[in-house]
Amino acid sequence: MGGEAEEQARAAVRALVESDLSLAERVLRGDEPINRLHMEIDRRCYGLLVNHQPSPTDVRVVVSGVKINGDLERIGDVAVNIAEATFRYLQHPPVKPLIDIPRMADHAQGMLRDALNAYVRHATDLAYDVLDRDDVLDGLKDQVFRELLRYMVQNPATTEPALELILISRHLERIGDHATNIAEEVIFMVSGCDVRHHAQEGKEAH
Repeated sequence: MGGEAEEQARAAVRALVESDLSLAERVLRGDEPINRLHMEIDRRCYGLLVNHQPSPTDVRVVVSGVKINGDLERIGDVAVNIAEATFRYLQHPPVKPLIDIPRMADHAQGMLRDALNAYVRHATDLAYDVLDRDDVLDGLKDQVFRELLRYMVQNPATTEPALELILISRHLERIGDHATNIAEEVIFMVSGCDVRHHAQEGKEAH
């Protein structure tokens, strides 16, 4: 599931950077396997809760698995959204060379990869590192917005495609948000510490 979501997100951005409409189309079609996995994983997790008598630790593992499964499914949806925005963007002349959006994509994908590695390895240190990197992604999104706003003010003809790039930057930020959610679930799963609204406090306690 994690691998499918990672590949969808990677392919969606590559379709934009390489102006590859056929790849964007494959991203749109690739959402169905993720949806099927989402339902199957949920079914198995609920089956474990209903058919067994899990310990409190095992309950945390199963509940965290359900939540992470949901975040991965939504990352697949975000990849589809990026592909759809790419279709619209490529109907126009390029607004500018794409620099910060690929940088955002690399950062978001790195956060996702490390969050999933933290889950597999039960590595809370790596999970906390993912949380620390979310501010960088937010800063890049703000930078993209400011730059594209200047383009729109200077040349109103760029408004429509520039808005698509701003939308894509927000989708990439959402991937980072989902990676953060996964990292928070890893911390809860391993330590029982809920850091969703006070990550720094949890880190100091850890």
